[in-house]
Amino acid sequence: MNVTRTFATSGRVLRQLGHDPRSIVLLLVAPSLLVGLFAWLFTDTDVFDGIGPAILALFPFVVMFLITSVTTLRERRSGTLERLLSTPIGRFDLIFGYAFAFGLAAVVQAFVTVLFAVYVCGLDVQGPLWQLGVVAVVDALLGTALGLLASAFARTEFQAVQFMPVLVFPQIILGGLFMPRDRMPDVLYAISDWLPLSHAIDAVNAVAAGDEAWEVYHPC
Repeated sequence: MNVTRTFATSGRVLRQLGHDPRSIVLLLVAPSLLVGLFAWLFTDTDVFDGIGPAILALFPFVVMFLITSVTTLRERRSGTLERLLSTPIGRFDLIFGYAFAFGLAAVVQAFVTVLFAVYVCGLDVQGPLWQLGVVAVVDALLGTALGLLASAFARTEFQAVQFMPVLVFPQIILGGLFMPRDRMPDVLYAISDWLPLSHAIDAVNAVAAGDEAWEVYHPC
């Protein structure tokens, strides 16, 4: 792997994202708008403070999955990847270049969403704000990784979206958003323990509750 070529690939992907207004809106604006919609829906109640942290774990994960899978697949279908592979750029340069670019996008998206939720929507967070940002970033990176995985198996953009019921929806259902995981049937609880989003939601809830750092890293 060549570091210069890897960063060159990342720069090209970021420039491409920057030239696509729809991707920018989906990346930076849509998660905040959805969080704001939830906050508005539950105005003058304590519901948003209860589900808000889980929402912060959910939206960056889903949005980064969609952007990463569709964008990567679009590059492959347009022949861009094949043309790049005909140059001295290696496969690992491309893989890590795409991962680094989408990872940077995930970092920006997560922090924008967290700041909007806390300072605009008034989400009550008892723990350090930086911990909430770190968990949101890791969660967005998880969506990026699964998006890259889906793009490797899908042949069309529609097929990439079809991976959501397989890779995303079970994690949303069993992640603790609709029911606390410790109240689930034993089999479902055991399955949820193997799903990364479950632990992301647990960690976000732990930060919001003001738990100690060790309890954030090991919320279960």
